[in-house]
Amino acid sequence: MHFFMPMKIPTTTHQQKQVRVVKGKPIFYEPADLQQARADLTDHLAQFKPQEPLHGDIQLVVKWCFPLIEGSQDGEFKHTKPDLDNLMKLLQDCMNSLDFFDDDRYIVSLVTEKFWAKIPGIYIELQKIESIEEWPL
Repeated sequence: MHFFMPMKIPTTTHQQKQVRVVKGKPIFYEPADLQQARADLTDHLAQFKPQEPLHGDIQLVVKWCFPLIEGSQDGEFKHTKPDLDNLMKLLQDCMNSLDFFDDDRYIVSLVTEKFWAKIPGIYIELQKIESIEEWPL
């Protein structure tokens, strides 16, 4: 399965969860902008939700395409924030909640890149890996 979601990529990431102390105990919560980013990603992903989740070992390929800014070129790597690992956590959580796979712990191969692009959005490729010989290395 593979698809492209043209969209404005949320730059708020899972890393931005907040904590407050209530009666001496830490309570973690998502601020409004993180809740909105989660909702936006989930809404875009929902149209590509598979009828059945993928089972077993999975390779996930994600290409983040950010809108061009002055001095950038289409297809050029993006070296600025947000960090890929933070972007991926929120995306994988959203995909998990929509049952793209049994659980994100089954993602055994992860390839992700971020670019500047004329058409902003997120390209996602998801495939089940039956054996190590099938790994597209």
